[in-house]
Amino acid sequence: MASPGGELLISAYSHIVEDPHFWEDRLPAAFRDQAPVFPEREVGGLFQAHPGGWDPHERVKEMAVDGVSGEVLYPSFAMNLFGLQDAALQEACFRAYNDWILEYCSVAPDRLFGVSCIPTYDIDHGVAELERCRKAGLPGALVWQAPPPELSFATDHYERLWAAAQDLEVPISLHILTGQPFPWPRPMGPGGRRQAFETMRSAVNDKLLYASNAMSDLIMTGVLERYPRLKFVLVENEVSWIPFYLTQYDKYWGRGNLDSPLTMFPSEYFVRQFYATFFNDPPARWIFDAWGSNNLMWSNDYPHPNSTWPKSWDVITRDLGHLSEETRSRLLRENVRQLYKLPAPTPVAV
Repeated sequence: MASPGGELLISAYSHIVEDPHFWEDRLPAAFRDQAPVFPEREVGGLFQAHPGGWDPHERVKEMAVDGVSGEVLYPSFAMNLFGLQDAALQEACFRAYNDWILEYCSVAPDRLFGVSCIPTYDIDHGVAELERCRKAGLPGALVWQAPPPELSFATDHYERLWAAAQDLEVPISLHILTGQPFPWPRPMGPGGRRQAFETMRSAVNDKLLYASNAMSDLIMTGVLERYPRLKFVLVENEVSWIPFYLTQYDKYWGRGNLDSPLTMFPSEYFVRQFYATFFNDPPARWIFDAWGSNNLMWSNDYPHPNSTWPKSWDVITRDLGHLSEETRSRLLRENVRQLYKLPAPTPVAV
C-alpha cells in the first residue's frame, strides 16, 4: 500500500533500536569489559520500541501501516556514544554498529538505507571508516553535531574527512543530541520541577543552539566554499527556524566588514549544500511554498516516542496539504532520493 493519500513516502530519518546488550555481544574481546549497556527495551517502552526497531522483517510490515515505502535509518543508543571520550572504545563501538546496520538493511535493500556512525577524534580513522562503510553500501554518514570546543567545525581538524565525503558523494548528517554536551554515561540530573525545566530547555533551546552553531561554523568558515559538492543534513532539528537564521547571517555578512572566505551569501551555500529534515513542525507550512522545497525532507522519526507513526498522513495533510503536487513530491520523496541516490521504491505492502 502507498500512503492513505496515494503518494509514495520516504522518511529521510527514522531509527532502529539496538539491543541494550548489543555492544557486550559484538565488541572485540579487548573492549568487552568497557561495553556500554543500556536500559532493557520492551514494546511500547523506551523509544516506543516496536518490534521493527530491531527486526527488519517486522519493520517492513510496520512501514506499511504508516504508508511508508522507504526509510533512511539512524541509530538510537549509538547516538549516545558520540559523547564517549575514549576514542578507541568509540571507534570499536561504531564499527560494530556499522556492521550490524548493514546486516539489518540487507533484508530489504530497496527500502532500508542505513547511515553509518563515523568517529572523528582521530580523523584518519574516521576517513577509513567512512570509506569502508561507503564501499559496503551505506549511503550516508553521521558525525557529532556538537563537537568539543577544541575540535569545533571551525577548525581544520575535519578537512580530510570533508574531502573524502565529497569524493565519495556521502552526505554528512548532524543529528540532535550528539557530541560533547551529551556525555556517556550521562550523569543523573535532579528530579521534579527542575528536571522538567532542564529537559524542556535542552529539547528546545539546546536543539537550536547546537544545530545553528554547526550550520554557521560550516558555512561561515568556508567549509562549503572549499568543498562545493559536499552535502550536510541537519537531522531532527525541524526547519521553520532556518530561514530566519540565514537572513541574519546574510545581513551581517552583507555589510562587508567581515574578514570572510565566502564568495556568496551564506544562504546561497545552504541552498546549494544543506538539507534539513522535518516531521512535526506546524509553522513550516507557511514557508514550504516560498523557501526550501529543494532542501527540506519529510520524516516520521519512527519508532521514537515523538514519531508521527502510525498517523503520519494526518500530519502531512495538515502541513503539506495546501502545496502543489510538485512541491509535495519533493518534500515527501524526491529530495531524499536525489540526495542519497536511492532507487524509486514500489509501494510497500504487508
